[in-house]
Amino acid sequence: MLDILSVTAPIFIMIAIGYAAVYSGVFEAGAMRVLGSYVVYFALPALLFKAVSQRPIGEIANWSYMSAYLAGSLVVLIAGYAYARHVQKAETTAAAFSAMGMVCSNSGFVGYPILLLMLPSIAGVGLALNMMVENIILIPLLLAIAEAGHGEASSPSKVLSRTFSSLIRNPIIIGLVAGIAASIAGLDIPGPLMKPIDILAASSAAVSLFVIGGTLASVSVRGMSGEIAPIVAGKLVFHPLAVFLATLALPLAGFQPLSPELQAAAIILAAVPMMGIYPILAQRFGRERMSVVAMLIATVLSFFTLSAILWLVNTAIL
Repeated sequence: MLDILSVTAPIFIMIAIGYAAVYSGVFEAGAMRVLGSYVVYFALPALLFKAVSQRPIGEIANWSYMSAYLAGSLVVLIAGYAYARHVQKAETTAAAFSAMGMVCSNSGFVGYPILLLMLPSIAGVGLALNMMVENIILIPLLLAIAEAGHGEASSPSKVLSRTFSSLIRNPIIIGLVAGIAASIAGLDIPGPLMKPIDILAASSAAVSLFVIGGTLASVSVRGMSGEIAPIVAGKLVFHPLAVFLATLALPLAGFQPLSPELQAAAIILAAVPMMGIYPILAQRFGRERMSVVAMLIATVLSFFTLSAILWLVNTAIL
């Protein structure tokens, strides 16, 4: 168990440092938006480009991993959306963001630093695979559902057009696509060009965790437990469980089974709290407070749930 705490403790200590920096007034809350933009626009794209461009394309295009992660996520997405709509009586947009909180992981800000400590040899590949599933399928799908339920909903063609336009301008997608292109072409990037990419990529983990803590410092959780509890349970418990079961079912669907390391990476990335841009996406639809509170509670509780899952992964899978 001490080995597991040696992985999770540094992650949450960095989050606590960010929280303390904003809470004590060393940084203003608005500074976290600036640092978050740095991670999204520079550090994460550089990290993904580095992880993907320096590996054979066959290792990156792992259909078994992406199929299992997508299948497990879709099961939780459908169940979470149905629960919000039919049990909580939420309207379509609110239900879409409840489901988004359950299945869209903080792969870059929290998941990657954990993989880097626990499974360093495949940390970059796991992150890249997750980013493709989340950014190309899950997030656009849920935003389209949210748009369809919004008071000023656009036509399906306009929703798709806006989603595609957003995707091709997304720096994370650009970093992924550029890395895939470099991998396919077999490019050997010169040292003077690769070194700045290495420096940006190396900064991703520390800055992203600091931003998570600083963002959570200004959140109030009063009066929202009934709406938040299913989202947190879905993200921290049911999402990793569904992804785990999906990895076991791969041979039944005709896919190659995953290596123990990639199976562990999929479960770990499903078990981390919701993505850092969750409140930003929700803001346009008036759901930002719910999303920030859910992220705060999930981040705090994930110290315990992640520690348990990492222990199980370490003993049962690896």
